[in-house]
Amino acid sequence: MMDNARSVAGAQAAKMADDAAEPAACATAGIAADDVVGSLFRTHAVALIRVALLLVGDQPSAEDVVQDAFLGLHRALPRLRDQDKALAYLRASVVNGCRSLQRSRRRAWLRRAEHDPPVWSAESEVLAGEDRRAVLAAVAALPIRAREVLALRYYLDLPHQEIAAILGVSRSTVSSTASRALAALGRELKEEA
Repeated sequence: MMDNARSVAGAQAAKMADDAAEPAACATAGIAADDVVGSLFRTHAVALIRVALLLVGDQPSAEDVVQDAFLGLHRALPRLRDQDKALAYLRASVVNGCRSLQRSRRRAWLRRAEHDPPVWSAESEVLAGEDRRAVLAAVAALPIRAREVLALRYYLDLPHQEIAAILGVSRSTVSSTASRALAALGRELKEEA
């Protein structure tokens, strides 16, 4: 009887120790999440902002989309089974955030709501030459899927297979979309020259 009481008391003490350690483990996981997200931010934020800028057309919106993606990653990181896929999660979040922003802009335009067209920053205008502006204008005229494929391929240097995974399409769709987009850009830029 005495041994049984000791084992019950020991089990209760062990459970109390586990319960006390759980917040500490959560705090440790929070610190690890901060480190992972911070490291990814330092390494990839600028490239992701450039991709978002190409997709949405203005710097403040691009920065907001990327910031939202990093916040979403920070919240989702404890649930992410493979933390090596955090960068892929970020890239997909940025593309999806750009799509959401474009949809909301399209809905506003359809409701005839007035909004300012995308404007490049003054600093970018000073640094950009006439050729660069022509290329950006030609890219902006492409359909959204073509812009997404070109941005992921040529800004982030991602292989077609990874682009297909991010966009949720087949590899052949990525290849054909990239080919058609580059041909359209070539025709558009040749006409302007």
